[in-house]
Amino acid sequence: MDSARISELLQPFLAASATPQGWSSAAAHSPKRTVLLSAEQLNNISTYIDLLLRWNARVNLTAIRQPEEIVTRHFGESLFAARHLVPSQQLEAPAASGRLIDVGSGAGFPGLAIKIWAPDLHVTLIESNHKKATFLREVIRALTLTNIDVFPGRAEDFPTPVNVVTLRAVERFELILPTALRLVAAEGRLTLLIGEAQVKHARELAPELQWSEPLPIPLSSNRVLLIGKRKSK
Repeated sequence: MDSARISELLQPFLAASATPQGWSSAAAHSPKRTVLLSAEQLNNISTYIDLLLRWNARVNLTAIRQPEEIVTRHFGESLFAARHLVPSQQLEAPAASGRLIDVGSGAGFPGLAIKIWAPDLHVTLIESNHKKATFLREVIRALTLTNIDVFPGRAEDFPTPVNVVTLRAVERFELILPTALRLVAAEGRLTLLIGEAQVKHARELAPELQWSEPLPIPLSSNRVLLIGKRKSK
């Protein structure tokens, strides 16, 4: 897919936006300016899309089949989260001293897209489906990414809590959210890409977190970014 068109489609997600409320950590604040992706990042996204479309013909990775919709629905939403987790594409505390885990990564969203945004961030993609895990490894190889690995198992079996855990709306939300929460280290963040109707449920399932106000995702009528921070022990 043409890089210039990708850049154009992603602009609503990279434009200046409001700052999440809920804590004072500088790393939790969203940038106040529009961000432009580099040529390398755009090329990586283009290659990723080509691989996704090729694999999707034989492995059900996503129900979205149109390249432009893949950009807005998958990459746009993921990069909207990325720019709030890692402002200005710089690794600021607490992300710089830790790792990011993407629970139930599927076709790689948001975890792999966040890795494209922040190449120095260490990312683990948890995906129990063998074919999807193989696809993720193929994208990593094709993009020559480093400091990223695929855990081909269940999130319940991953041993180590980390600074940032991401979770995109999945089936059995009430079961997977507590599992993702277990992986959040002290002062770490749980980052959810969910429907607006799930916000109340998320807060009820994890009352121990300090939750930001939900941020509406551009070009969506009901999708939001919700970030919860675990208090220090």
